[in-house]
Amino acid sequence: MALTAGIVGLPNVGKSTLFNAITNAQVEAANYPFATINPNVGVVEVPDHRLDELSAIFKPKKTIHTTFEFTDIAGLVKGASRGEGLGNKFLANIRETDAICEVVRCFRDKDITHVDGTVDPVRDVETINFELIFADLETVEKRIGRIEKKAQSGDKAAREEIEILKPLKATLESGQPARSMDFTKEEMVYVRQWNLLTIKPIIYVANLGEEDITNPEDNPHYQAFVAYAHNEGAEVVPICAQIESELAGLDDEDKLLFMEDYGIKESGLDQLIKQTYALLNLKTFFTVGPDECRAWTFKDGMTAPEMAGIIHTDFQRGFIKAETYSYDDFMQFKSETALRDAGKIRQEGKTYVGKDGDVMFFKFNV
Repeated sequence: MALTAGIVGLPNVGKSTLFNAITNAQVEAANYPFATINPNVGVVEVPDHRLDELSAIFKPKKTIHTTFEFTDIAGLVKGASRGEGLGNKFLANIRETDAICEVVRCFRDKDITHVDGTVDPVRDVETINFELIFADLETVEKRIGRIEKKAQSGDKAAREEIEILKPLKATLESGQPARSMDFTKEEMVYVRQWNLLTIKPIIYVANLGEEDITNPEDNPHYQAFVAYAHNEGAEVVPICAQIESELAGLDDEDKLLFMEDYGIKESGLDQLIKQTYALLNLKTFFTVGPDECRAWTFKDGMTAPEMAGIIHTDFQRGFIKAETYSYDDFMQFKSETALRDAGKIRQEGKTYVGKDGDVMFFKFNV
C-alpha cells in the first residue's frame, strides 16, 4: 500500500521547490504565482536502513522499497473556493490522498515575492485551512441538496446520511475542519465516501532559510507557527527546500558530508516520511529471500492475514499461518538457520497482530 499525500500551500512558499527536491522531478518552480498549473505527481522510495541491511545479507536479485506518492497542485490563494486563482480547480486531485502536507513559508527573502506582501505563517496557514474548509462545505451542501428529499420521504440510508451531514455542515460553517468531529465507525463509512479534504490528517512543513535550518527555534516566524500547530494537535517538520534541492543531486556519501557541513542529522524527506508514518499509524514488515527483499507498509493493528492481503488477496483468502521473526533478532543471529536453532522463528496464526520490523513468510492454500 503506497502512501499518498497532497502538497498544498500559497503560491511562492517553496512547494514546487520541495516537490522537485524530494521526488527528483523537474517541474517549474518560479518566482511568480501559479507557476504550477497542472498537478504534478512524484513517487519516492521510502528509505529504510533495515531493508538495506537485510539485502546485504540475503543478496537478492531485487531490493524493493515501499513508496510515498506526492501530488503537488497549484498554489491556493484567499478566495480560491470562490474561484480566485487556480488551485481550487485542482483540489480534486488530492481528495483521495491519505494525508495533506501543508507547506508554509517561514523564510525571509526580499527577492521572492509573497502574495500578501509579508511573511506571516499563521495568517498563511489560516488562509489555506479556510479554503479547504470552504471546499468541503460546498461538497457537503451539494450532498444535502441531493438527498434531503429522499430523507424526508423516509429513506433510511438517506436519513442516516443527513443526520451526519447537518452537524458536519454546522462544524464547517463555524470554521472548524471535519477532523475536529468525533465520528463513529458506522458514520465514517459515509464520511469516507465524500472524500473531504479536512477529514484527512494534516502535517505542516515549515520552509526555512538556510541560515535557520540548524536552529529553527531562533526564527520568530517558526516559533509562532509551531505554537499555532501544536494548539490544534498537529506536528511541524522544519525543512529548507533549497537545501533539499541541493541534496537531491548528490550521491549518498556526498549527502552525508553536505549534511554534516550544515549540522543536519536527517534530511527533510526522511523527517517528513517518519512524521507522516506516525500520523497515519503506519508500520513496515519485510519479506526476504534470494529473489527479492521487500518492504511493505501496513496499518498498526492489522492481523497476519490482513498483512498477507497487502501482498496478494489470495494470500489473505487462503491464509494458513505466518512464519515470523523480528528484524532485531535476525541482525543478532545473522541467519535463519541460527534463528531457528535459537527458537526465534515463530508460527503465527490468524489472530496475530503484526509488529513493526516483522519479517514474514506466509503459507496459504487457495
